[in-house]
Amino acid sequence: MRVHGDWFFADHTQAVCRALTGAGHQALFVGGCVRNALLGAPVTDIDIATDARPEQVMNLAAAAGLKPVPTGFEHGTVTVVAGHLPHEVTTFRRDVETFGRHAVVAFADTAEEDAHRRDFTMNALYATPGGEVIDPLGGLPDLVARRVRFIDDADARIREDYLRILRFFRFHAWYGDPEGGLDASGLAACAANVGGLEKLSRERVGVEIKKLLSAPDPGQSVAAMDQSGVLSHSLPGAVSRLLPVLVHLEKGWGMAPDPMRRLAALGGEDHAERLRLSKAEARKLDRLRDAVGGSAGAAELGYRLGSEAACDVVLLRATATGAPPSEDARDQIAEGAAAEFPLTASDLMPDHTGPALGARLKELEARWIASGFRLTREQLLG
Repeated sequence: MRVHGDWFFADHTQAVCRALTGAGHQALFVGGCVRNALLGAPVTDIDIATDARPEQVMNLAAAAGLKPVPTGFEHGTVTVVAGHLPHEVTTFRRDVETFGRHAVVAFADTAEEDAHRRDFTMNALYATPGGEVIDPLGGLPDLVARRVRFIDDADARIREDYLRILRFFRFHAWYGDPEGGLDASGLAACAANVGGLEKLSRERVGVEIKKLLSAPDPGQSVAAMDQSGVLSHSLPGAVSRLLPVLVHLEKGWGMAPDPMRRLAALGGEDHAERLRLSKAEARKLDRLRDAVGGSAGAAELGYRLGSEAACDVVLLRATATGAPPSEDARDQIAEGAAAEFPLTASDLMPDHTGPALGARLKELEARWIASGFRLTREQLLG
């Protein structure tokens, strides 16, 4: 099996490899770029592993006319900018001592040593600059079978970095075979180490949860998180039961995955703080939850929230009640989103001022919405 893709044979990317191999060093593509290329999925980040030490990478890249940036120099990583694109070049490493999110590492000389410190077998695949796949740990069969499996001992891999618990479920959601289910030993190790999640920063947990919920169908993964206790540790009060219903409705309406919509379906408490959501994300989540519990119809939701958020609310209500949206719900939302209230405060002045002005304007707006947005300015004022 060989790696293909425009990104792989791009002149600037091959130039980074030549800067290393021309001096007698190894240059191997590794991790997500190899995995995704073999799966036919988009490649967004280019990682290269090498036996060259960081200072050598800096010197060789500069000598080749490329731009080296010591982004993680103490950990062996140099970002080489070529063709205006970043290429993360990292020296082969091996773990000396690990504890949670921190590890003492030493540089290594072979891809096999480097592979043993990675998380999943499908992420321990390497490729030469010519495209030949190197598989030191037997990850290729797992990738072909879409089986997310920890390298060596699952318990040991998790104890090195407890974030790998969440990555296990996220990777299954994106790359796993739903027919095969989750790897049993990996799932058991996640359940046994669930307390380690408390040691992680909320920002990192939030990033992983949002990536997980952005998968096309994370239902199976989230259900396994629920059963293993990982979900309650990450999102207290959340339950997985309704997520598959929402995913089914999303597909029916052709709506792209949205982590805030799915968080709203999971329920629970204090998500904004526990996941360190941005202000915009927190506002969206609060608005969805408030609207789901309200009584506004589809047309009014479209008017007040806009088309996208109104669709979110309609699907979330259908998820919660088990009753499918009405056949004309999307038309009603579109009609409401396009409607413009024909009055402004100045139309009611000077007869109304202060709080009375606001109350009267709100009353007339309610009448206009109830009319199906049909009442004209003159009819409202008459």
